[in-house]
Amino acid sequence: MAIAEKKSASVEQVLTGWKEQGIRNVRFELPDMHGTSRSKLVPIEHAARYASDGLNMYGGAAVLDSRSDVVPGTLYNEEVAYADQLLYPDPSTAAIVPWLEATGRFICDAKWADGKPLAASPRHVFARVLERSRQLGYEPVMGMESEFYLLDAETRKPLFEGYQIFNSVRNTWVPAIERIVGEMREYGIDIITANCEYAGSQWEINYAPGRGMAGPDIAFSFKNGVKEIARKEGLLASFMSKPFAGGAGCGAHTHLSLLDARTGKNAMAGDAGLSAVGKQFVAGQLRHAASTYALLAPTINCLKRRRRHTFSPTNVSWGPEDRSAFVRVKGGSAESRHIENRAPSGLSNPYLVAAALLASGLLGITDKLELEAAAHPPAEEDESKPKLPTTLEESLQLLENDKKITEMLGSEFVQAYTVMRRYELQRFADHVTDWELQEYLEIY
Repeated sequence: MAIAEKKSASVEQVLTGWKEQGIRNVRFELPDMHGTSRSKLVPIEHAARYASDGLNMYGGAAVLDSRSDVVPGTLYNEEVAYADQLLYPDPSTAAIVPWLEATGRFICDAKWADGKPLAASPRHVFARVLERSRQLGYEPVMGMESEFYLLDAETRKPLFEGYQIFNSVRNTWVPAIERIVGEMREYGIDIITANCEYAGSQWEINYAPGRGMAGPDIAFSFKNGVKEIARKEGLLASFMSKPFAGGAGCGAHTHLSLLDARTGKNAMAGDAGLSAVGKQFVAGQLRHAASTYALLAPTINCLKRRRRHTFSPTNVSWGPEDRSAFVRVKGGSAESRHIENRAPSGLSNPYLVAAALLASGLLGITDKLELEAAAHPPAEEDESKPKLPTTLEESLQLLENDKKITEMLGSEFVQAYTVMRRYELQRFADHVTDWELQEYLEIY
C-alpha cells in the first residue's frame, strides 16, 4: 500500500508560518467517542499561549453520548466535579482548512490539570495500542473506506434513486463531489479514487493510508471534512450505517498492514501469501472478533446493515479476496499484502476501529495463535463459522468480559464506553416508535 506521511514541525513553527500566510483563526479539535470533531476556534494571536498552557474545554466532551447527553458513570462528569480538560495540539496534524476562511487546525490530545491523560479519549486509546505495537517492533499502516450519502438538507432524502454504482454521470452528480476531491487534496489528504456507490445518492471517496497515528487522523479529518463541505454546498452528508430500510448500508472497510520497524518491509507478506506474523495477526482478529465488535459496529443502527449478500460480514471468518468474510486478505504483491476488515460500519469511530483491530491482531502475535483454514467461499455461507453478535448489548458484554482486549485498550476506556452505550440503549428502549403506533394504537 502507498503510505501517506507528514513532516512534523513544532506548533510554534506552524503558527509562525500561518501568520505569514494570513491565517487568522486556529481550530483546536478533539475527536469524541463517536469520531465527531468537538472544537474551539481561537484567534491566532492567542493560539501559542493555549498551545503551551492547554486550551480548556469541558472534560466530559469526549464521553457525551450520540445526543450529547451528559451520561452519569462515564468517569469524566460527576466523578471529577465536571472539571475542565486541557487540549494540547499535535503539530503533525497541522493543516489549513480550505473550506473555511483563513483558518488552520490542529487535532489535540487531552490532559487533566495535573498532566494525566484522559485515558478514555479515543485518540489516547489508539496511542496506547500504537505504543504496544512499536514495542513489539511493528508500525501499523491503515486506510479506511468510508461510504456516505449526500442528501437534500431540507427533506433529508436522496438526490436520486436507483442502483447506479460506478455510473459516470452519477459519479459527479453534484459539484460537492468534485469540491470534496479537490479541497481534501489541499487539506493534505491524498485522494486516490472517487465514485458513486451501490445505492442512489451514495458515494465512496478513498485516500492513501497513513502510518501510525496518521491512519485514524486522516480518516477522522476526511469524515468531518466531508460533512462540513456538504453543508457549505447546501447538502447533508451522512455516514449513518443504515439510513434507509430499502437502501444499501454504509461500511467503513478498514485496510491494515504492519511494517517491520527494523527493515521497513511489510511484515505480513510471506513467500506464498501471508507470513507467519500475518497469519497470527489475522488469527488474533478472529479470536477477539466478537468482543471488539462493540467498537466496529457501535450502534443499534449498525446491526441493520449486517445482512447476507450485502458484502457485510455476518460470521467470524477469513478468506483471500472474499468480500463476505470478516477478514479479507488483499494484495497481489508482497509489498502490497495486507488485510481488509469488512466489519466496521460507516458511523464507527476511526480511532476505536484502529485500536480494536490493531490490539486484537497484536494479541494474535503475542499469543502465537494458529490461523484456521479459510472459510469455504463465500464465507458468509460457511455454517461452520461462529456468528457475530446480534445485539449491541451482547457485544458490550463480550467486550467487558475480554480481559486481554480490556488490558490493551484500557479499563478506563472500556468502563466509560460501555456505560455511555448502555445509556443510549436505554433511551432507545424508552422511545415509542412509529411502528408501534401504527401496529397498536388503533386496534387496542
